Amino acid sequence: MLYQNPINKLQKFIQKQSFLRMGLFLAILLGIILFNWVALSQRPVTLSMLITAPDAQPWKQGLIRDFEAENPGIRINLVEGPNATNLLEDLYTSSFILGESPYDLVNMDVIWTSKFAAAGWLLPLDDRISKQELTAFSPKDVEGGRYQNKLYRIPVRSDVGMLYYREDLIKEAGLKPPETFEDLMQISQALQKKDKVNWGYVWQGRQYEGLVAMFVEVLDGFGGFWVNPDTLEVGLDRPETLRAIEFLRSTIREGVSPPGVTTYQEEDTRRLFQSGQVAFLRSWPYAWPLAQAKGSPIQGKIAIKPMVHAPGQTGAACLGGWGIGIAKSSKHPEEAWKAIQYFTSEKVQHRFILSAGYVPSRRDLFTNPEIVAKYPHYPQLLEVVDNAVLRSPIAQYAQTSDILQRYLSAALSGRTSPERAMQAAANETRRLLVARD
Repeated sequence: MLYQNPINKLQKFIQKQSFLRMGLFLAILLGIILFNWVALSQRPVTLSMLITAPDAQPWKQGLIRDFEAENPGIRINLVEGPNATNLLEDLYTSSFILGESPYDLVNMDVIWTSKFAAAGWLLPLDDRISKQELTAFSPKDVEGGRYQNKLYRIPVRSDVGMLYYREDLIKEAGLKPPETFEDLMQISQALQKKDKVNWGYVWQGRQYEGLVAMFVEVLDGFGGFWVNPDTLEVGLDRPETLRAIEFLRSTIREGVSPPGVTTYQEEDTRRLFQSGQVAFLRSWPYAWPLAQAKGSPIQGKIAIKPMVHAPGQTGAACLGGWGIGIAKSSKHPEEAWKAIQYFTSEKVQHRFILSAGYVPSRRDLFTNPEIVAKYPHYPQLLEVVDNAVLRSPIAQYAQTSDILQRYLSAALSGRTSPERAMQAAANETRRLLVARD
């Protein structure tokens, strides 16, 4: 029998124990890693979206809860921002400029799409939705989600400018609703002479985005244009633009509109119309349920139609509305798309419209019996939506809007002549577009 050195035997024993401990350690480590991997894989993904505080309530009233119930692996973090949409835009912009935005879903006003897409802040969505699926939405709302032929935004709800009018007074006078700008002036003056109303027509004339929304309808109604998004041609110093401004100035000069109309915003005009003092109002769909509410002086006395136009032209409605895109910086684009599919689905939009009173972006919902029972004017509203006109979808929209607001306000309030104002506005807009091209 060979002699075995006790020291060697001890070394082998220690070595064997070390291997056992190392194996045990590795097994424990592998178990920890596996446990954490399973835990992480089962942890819900959280998608964040910024929204104005007033718009948050319909989302909180069941929409998010039901989405999370159907998608247990996804949570929605709804961040309530300021009431003003321009401040919401600033918050989104700041978060993107600073780098890793905390928002996965981007809730966008239609006029933000081009800016956000041009800056590279959004993921294109063309490969996620078919052309057939898009036909369910209003074509104008889909168009408002595109920039340079790529889709970046799916519409959640629409919004359009429209002409409200006192149907009762017009019928009583044996007249028909106006079709042209001249009709609007004549009917207004006829009702004023009979002391049926104090004012014929009220519109938003203050220097802000609402002025632009109102003006593009009148401008389109005269056959004019602001900025062609394809060629970047500017039409502010063309004869059609000057005729549009002259019409608005004439409403003040001839006493059809109040002298202070150049300081009015939506609520100023809505309250005046709802008081029963006005025959015609240019506003958005939100004014309808307020005007028709119990106790309203004009309940059951109003109707709507697209904006009037010049002879040979067609009436236009400025497109508003909101939609959702996916932030390019999002780490969860697939989950974000699931959320967009859910919130823009017919079932959810149907519920959203009934609870919040918004305008649908899906065409079938305008004639849905349950929705029409609550909002009988929606089938007629579809005609207005189909006649919508977009504010120029260009990357420099915010700057071009600011230019138009400043010079248009000066022309309407008489601080400068329309010719001089629009020549200056056109030149400044061209310099901006050339510098950024």
